[in-house]
Amino acid sequence: MTYYDVRSHPCPSTRSRAGRFAVAATLSVALVGTGAVGLAPAAAAPGTASGAPSAVPAADASAPLTNLSHLNFLLDEVPLPVLAGHTTYQAAENPVVEAPWTYADKNDDGSYAPIGGGELDPATGYYSQGAFNADDTSRAAVVYLRHWQQTGDPTSREHAVQTLRSLAYLQTTEGPNAGNVVLWQQIDGTLNPSAEPVELPDPSDSDESYWLARTVWALGEGYAAFADDDPEFAAFLEERLSLSLAAVNRGSLGEYPAYDVADGDEVPSWLIADGADASAEAVLGLAAYLQAEPAGPTAATAETALSRLSEGIAAMSTVEGASGDWPFGAIMPWTHSPSLWHAWGGLAPAAVATASEILDDPSLLAAAVQDTAQFTPQLLAAGGPDNAWSPTPGEAQIAYGVDSRLQSLVATADAADAPGLLNVAAITAGWYFGANRSGQPAYNPATGAAIDGIERDGRVNDNSGAESTIHALLSMLVLDAHPELKAAALGITATVGTHGLSVVEAESGVLAGGTVTTPASAWTGEANWSGGAYVDLAAGGTLRITVPADDQARRVHPIVNQAVDPSGTTTWTTGKPGKPGAGRWLTLGTTANGGAGEQGVTEAPGQLLPLPLTGTLPGRATEVVGTTDAAAQLDALLIQPLISTVTVTGPAGDSTLFVSADVADSQRRIDVPRGQQLVQQAFDATGQPVADAHRGKGEARSGKVFIAAGGFTQVWFEARK
Repeated sequence: MTYYDVRSHPCPSTRSRAGRFAVAATLSVALVGTGAVGLAPAAAAPGTASGAPSAVPAADASAPLTNLSHLNFLLDEVPLPVLAGHTTYQAAENPVVEAPWTYADKNDDGSYAPIGGGELDPATGYYSQGAFNADDTSRAAVVYLRHWQQTGDPTSREHAVQTLRSLAYLQTTEGPNAGNVVLWQQIDGTLNPSAEPVELPDPSDSDESYWLARTVWALGEGYAAFADDDPEFAAFLEERLSLSLAAVNRGSLGEYPAYDVADGDEVPSWLIADGADASAEAVLGLAAYLQAEPAGPTAATAETALSRLSEGIAAMSTVEGASGDWPFGAIMPWTHSPSLWHAWGGLAPAAVATASEILDDPSLLAAAVQDTAQFTPQLLAAGGPDNAWSPTPGEAQIAYGVDSRLQSLVATADAADAPGLLNVAAITAGWYFGANRSGQPAYNPATGAAIDGIERDGRVNDNSGAESTIHALLSMLVLDAHPELKAAALGITATVGTHGLSVVEAESGVLAGGTVTTPASAWTGEANWSGGAYVDLAAGGTLRITVPADDQARRVHPIVNQAVDPSGTTTWTTGKPGKPGAGRWLTLGTTANGGAGEQGVTEAPGQLLPLPLTGTLPGRATEVVGTTDAAAQLDALLIQPLISTVTVTGPAGDSTLFVSADVADSQRRIDVPRGQQLVQQAFDATGQPVADAHRGKGEARSGKVFIAAGGFTQVWFEARK
């Protein structure tokens, strides 16, 4: 895995899915007390993770977490050249706008140096991409808009105006590409429609894109904020939103209600840039716009677009996840891959939760609840908010992904009145304050800077570019707006441990009738080979994989590269501990070697996908054996405890989240320290509190934890009363 630094792979990589992964491959019921519903205990006092010294000062729960200093530092004035097809609000009166530099390298003295994207030509001062980009300018505008609306800060209002004016200049206003947006801009205001390396679409305003979706986001939130404050400016923003929607309607939304085929399954063909990810950010803007109750043709067009995009996003929800199968209820982001989940633009649950209220459509909310109540707890237990599963966990953790999870949890909790999601949100937000793989705070409330990423081995990218800064600030705005959640999050400053989804490589096994293959690239076009290799197993071949023992049964998902056409099956077995002879073998289930179906719009034939087995692997078992009756390509085993855990600590003390992948209610017994009693908050698979009826007496002292089927329970200890 390449160490996460977007500047090391800025091709479609920084702004689209495939390039990123191609490069990456090189509250609540208490058992004691009143039984009141609420978040787990908040911090008694601020502090940093034990044993993890940091130069970042501890956050004070009584003070705002949102600090715009670093984002303001990244802002620069940008002159606007006179250019046909590109203008903005009051361009003649004020031909200068503001935009944030794309990146910021941290210097040895702790200061930062803003830089652009791509290679710098010292002679011209131009970057092969640009100094500024529409993606970051649009999201910076959202930060300033939300901060102004939340605090009344006039400086944020002015920055919101100037970044929105900047964004509008990047939008093409005439010709066949009208409504689309140029991504890159040089320091002197010159536009760079065709960046190097090549990004798609090329030119960047030749088709719809992530940056068009984010333009809709900013314009929608801008209109809502200025509708009463400055109607003239709001009218301009509405005009540009209408232009954007025209581009989307002649593009993806023009395909509604058709479906494409992706590896044998139907997927909506009308999502922006073929994704629930990009579409979700547009939905957030459309929802904000419609909440301001505009009148006229743009409002009608926006409502139709909101409905159709939201329908498409919900169609990417993985219903089978409710039974504990991969990807465990996630809304998948990309129609071109059934096996790639990522958190870039991962605001899909927040989008459909918000849209469900505006459109009065419960089906949209169901998709958001499943993603946030089932997938996100599994994500945290597997090691934290990784930015991608492709299909195995394998990416760095960045503010973008953490913010996407946090915003989605809070929006869905509000829409569904599901308090359990706020427990999960507090643990998620703890990432910013030290509950991450590095053990160090990822956001500094004294400066407003946020690190650019944490690698899987705990290495930290100390740079603080626009994207990381923006999404950290969006998270802080959410926390500042929810004081109880904020206090709970500040009480979590370290991750003690996780026990969840794990990977065992197929190539680590003993082969009979097969070979290990290492492809030139781990990226297939729609997924990554785990570990960069796989096993080619011939008909009649056997693969024996050693797996670690556990204290409980586990679900096993073999990752199979299924061929397009049916091609036999692989039978998976394990030994029964203590059973001799022929009766010692336990069949776990079978997986199909083929039958993926028609390739359709995906980037490669077949699908590299974790497949469920019907049986569970006993806790004491240490071997899984696959025997195939036809040629098979086997990548790895995903092993999932029936009950996963993530334990965190901090000023609020220790707490553990138990996460169920079981189809039945479960109980686990844990040790209760002397003089303490167990407190637990149990929630079902939708984040709703579980009733008291199931509980016996004495559990607060016995250490018996109840976990609802597919749900989660948070536990901690209090002094015995």
